[in-house]
Amino acid sequence: MSKTPPDGVLKPELWVKRPISETLEFYTDWAASYDAEVTARGYHTPRRLAEALVPLLADTPDPILDFGCGTGLSGMALRAAGIGPLHGTDVTPAMVAEAEPKRIYDALWVSEPGALDAGRGPYRAIVAAGVISLGAAPPDTMDILVNTLAPGQLLAMSFNDPTLVSGDYDAHLKTHLDAGRLSERFRAHGPHLDDVGMGSDVIVLQKR
Repeated sequence: MSKTPPDGVLKPELWVKRPISETLEFYTDWAASYDAEVTARGYHTPRRLAEALVPLLADTPDPILDFGCGTGLSGMALRAAGIGPLHGTDVTPAMVAEAEPKRIYDALWVSEPGALDAGRGPYRAIVAAGVISLGAAPPDTMDILVNTLAPGQLLAMSFNDPTLVSGDYDAHLKTHLDAGRLSERFRAHGPHLDDVGMGSDVIVLQKR
């Protein structure tokens, strides 16, 4: 039986479409308690994404970008898997402020919604753990990341169950696959949040 999510986590409901201003406000309010609440819920996707990425990474000194790094939970999973150097960026200053003292990232900055400072690359891979999903970044955020990558580099991301049900994000991904801009290297469904019995697809794509 699913446990009741921690009070406030789904108020407003997390997995719904909303304006970017509301998303920023939501994550700003959540920043201080995010790590404790998400960890208590049984959050698996960052670890699963890191494990899927490791065998596909090219052996070069170029860094990995943790896009939408939040408080650094995804970066911690990447570091635990031996992945680095690591850069991190997020649109919510309060989340970045929580990540900074953890010293996970070799470079860390606040980015503007709908933009990416790619001048700190090139990147072997861009990771977006739970970022391009319903209630967070819109589907066309994929375009920014795909355009940032050079041929052969990787994009690792995840779609949770509500995002899969919406269909919008998979439809947008399909446009890139059908156009030959990306090829799928890995995709598997598995646990996302234990307390609500939610799963996610972990996806690793390669720029062509």
